[in-house]
Amino acid sequence: MRDCDFLIVGAGSAGCVLASRLSEDPDVSVILMEAGGSDRSVIVQMPSALSMPMNTRRFNWGYQSVPEPGLDGRVMDCPRGLGLGGSSSINGMVYVRGHAEDINQWEASGASGWNYAACLPYYQRAESWYGGADKYRGGSGPLAVCAGNDMRLNPLYQAFIDAGLEAGYPATSDYNGFQQEGFGQMHMTVDKGQRASTSHAYLKPARNRPNLRIITGTLVSKVLFEGDCAIGVEYEKDGNVFQVFSRTEVILSAGSIGSPTVLQRSGIGAASDLQEIGIPVISDLPGVGKNLQDHLEVYFQYRCLEPISLNSKLSLWNKGLIGLRWLLFKDGLGATNHFESCAFIRTKAGRRSPDIQYHFLPGAMRYDGRAAFDGHGFQVHVGPNKPLSRGSVNIISDNPREHPKVLFNYLTVREDIEDWRTTIRHTREILGQSAMDKYRGEEIGPGAEVQTDEQIDHWVRQSVESAYHPSCTCKMGRDSDAYAVLDADCRVRGVDRLRVVDSSIFPSITNGNLNAPTIMVAERAADLIAGKDVLDVNDAPVWCDPKWQDQQRIKSPARKISS
Repeated sequence: MRDCDFLIVGAGSAGCVLASRLSEDPDVSVILMEAGGSDRSVIVQMPSALSMPMNTRRFNWGYQSVPEPGLDGRVMDCPRGLGLGGSSSINGMVYVRGHAEDINQWEASGASGWNYAACLPYYQRAESWYGGADKYRGGSGPLAVCAGNDMRLNPLYQAFIDAGLEAGYPATSDYNGFQQEGFGQMHMTVDKGQRASTSHAYLKPARNRPNLRIITGTLVSKVLFEGDCAIGVEYEKDGNVFQVFSRTEVILSAGSIGSPTVLQRSGIGAASDLQEIGIPVISDLPGVGKNLQDHLEVYFQYRCLEPISLNSKLSLWNKGLIGLRWLLFKDGLGATNHFESCAFIRTKAGRRSPDIQYHFLPGAMRYDGRAAFDGHGFQVHVGPNKPLSRGSVNIISDNPREHPKVLFNYLTVREDIEDWRTTIRHTREILGQSAMDKYRGEEIGPGAEVQTDEQIDHWVRQSVESAYHPSCTCKMGRDSDAYAVLDADCRVRGVDRLRVVDSSIFPSITNGNLNAPTIMVAERAADLIAGKDVLDVNDAPVWCDPKWQDQQRIKSPARKISS
């Protein structure tokens, strides 16, 4: 007996999209399995509470890396969403598609058909942009995307943008449209003041369909096979072990940590690694769990000379007022992630598209929402977004409750270390422009004493944090690539009726936050799985600095500072 047509493992950024799109056909049945539970919680739905679900075990798998050799042996947190919506229910709600060149790199590396012109229509189909549809943006999709509150509510937002222009960088009116490179307003997945997770955007409107069944609290241990054909999964629920079967396909959407570990427990991975822990080999695919990529960032912090920063809102009294207003009206400071201005720049001449990203915050605080120091401050979250370091995810047993070994190998490639030196110096120059003079006080981090390459390297190793963008561990690629886990239709090589659809399938990481490209991937994969014609390509032009080969920015800075 078969229980459904399509069996989806993981109700995260991709799984909710697949469940919604595939169940649009009333003649097919879909089961969506999720290890966590409901996402119904004020701390999930309220945008400004974004740090709370990430620090709550109910909503977070709580993965950690092993000691990282490039970070002086530091163990790094790797939070992944647990519950409906997955990581889209605990992320920072920043909406960044990535540069067109990022997607074109996928096709160049062997993911045939995955280029920007082919993927742009799926970004548009997913989106309901608050400014309405145009040749780049969608106006009627499930996912609400806005630009937050009015930036004029805090002058620091505009001051940061003005500083970037003074430093010689361009402005951009829409970094998700014609021009990513430059300084401008940041976009976020917030719908009428509430978090727009994929559970909210895709699953909620579809969950009453009779052909869609959602099962929470299900920990999938492995995929079941008849020969080399996937027929279902085995899972634990309420202390018991069950099996569920599919007539058509099994689709793993458990994320860049979860999907490779399910494959490995199922006998799909590097044969030598599987045999070492006693797992029978179904398909020898050495790329499973390899190619792990992530973004790192630091908090570049200054004291603020005027009492206008968010640090004044961190008292219990002010938090209570913000929360009450949000509960009553779904607006105000509770309805934003507070990253309302941003930038994307290139590290150096010879790079065609941006590789550094800035999130500007008109406050100085840690990710858990605590003040970084007494008084007022501001900070940028910044880091190079195209690292060359590669890590891995490997199970250590067949027990699904035992976390895998996660090694990112951060900063183990010389170019990555050099990019960080350049990033720190560019950032200091930008924040040293005259537009920030009336607000900029003492540099708290890194600190004015951190100047030489060796000092910067040490501070970065000790201070850098993950931006929580693990990806690329089940990459798509050409048949000749021994480390390509999937073909261009997201099918797992060496077996039948098994696909992976989530951020693990990226061949390389995009320049920016990963929720938007993950949703796009699921939108396009849904058509491939359903056997539909893919959407017509959109050849809308994309801006690159016409002198990118020879210059790092469009003009000399209005003001130079000594280092």
